[in-house]
Amino acid sequence: MSEKTPQRRPATFRLDDPGVIVMDPDATTRPARGTVQVTPESDPALLPVALDAPLLPARRGFRWGALFWSAASGLVLFGLGLGVVNLIEDLFARSQTVGYVALALAAAAALALVVVIAREAFGLARLATIEKLHLRAAEVLRSDDRAESRAVVDELLRLARQNPHLARARASLAGHADDIIDGADMIKLAERELMAPLDEQARRLVSTAAQRVSVVTAISPRALIDVLFVFVAALRLIRQLARLYGGRPGTLGMLSLLRHVIGHLAITGGMAATDSLVQQMLGHGIAAKLSHRLGEGVLNGLLTARLGLAAIDVTRPLPFTALPRPALADLARDLLRKRDGEE
Repeated sequence: MSEKTPQRRPATFRLDDPGVIVMDPDATTRPARGTVQVTPESDPALLPVALDAPLLPARRGFRWGALFWSAASGLVLFGLGLGVVNLIEDLFARSQTVGYVALALAAAAALALVVVIAREAFGLARLATIEKLHLRAAEVLRSDDRAESRAVVDELLRLARQNPHLARARASLAGHADDIIDGADMIKLAERELMAPLDEQARRLVSTAAQRVSVVTAISPRALIDVLFVFVAALRLIRQLARLYGGRPGTLGMLSLLRHVIGHLAITGGMAATDSLVQQMLGHGIAAKLSHRLGEGVLNGLLTARLGLAAIDVTRPLPFTALPRPALADLARDLLRKRDGEE
């Protein structure tokens, strides 16, 4: 057996004491006998920042699927337009009054279609802006580029301008625009000022949706009702989170967001975290106190909460660095506390 290292008694030293030697942590030389070695700790501000992996893999190659659907959609639109033109001509042949009414209805439908397409395009462009802003902020955290950090903060301020609850945070952040701050620190400051209230509200939205799903699926008599309600609740939660962080997704935007969220769950392995929570719940005997339907409700609530956390990662314009990431364990405790209160 090895001998125990003798313990040194507590003592005080002066900084100008010649017997105190400050040494580098990587130094290999040994100090002289009778001296005291002091090894300074690393400055947390100088440590590397832990960053998440990119949300989505880079797209490569020609997108034949997009070409097919675009061409098919164009043919369908041409066919519908030709059918409408023939219909209006036939109505004009029968009666000019009916023809003009049909022409006015077609013009109103065309105007509404243009507005809908413009709104969808605006929603997709806004989601793409948020995604690019997230990637640019992550790159600034790696490179510590001051000029790029100011550009990212300006873009973030424009994105948050339409949220009246962030007026004070925007004014505080704008006041630091001319300060001498490093690029990474500027991104962290923007995250503390602008993302902190949004993260708290997002956590409440996810917790509320998980509790609602847990209650409804516990009392619903049919499995089909459970599936439909969980799907609708998930879509509603993703839309609420996207609007909270500045996105305005339409129908196509929601489909894109849903695809991104599912892809993010697949990349991060979200189901494993949920399984560990279920095992922990079973291990503590909580599930034994619940009925079969209540246990299913809690599980559905946990899955909804995990989906909401993935949606936060996708819709948030800045990566989690200065602020802690919402944990599924905290939402699970809220969910179980809610179930215990209802009992």
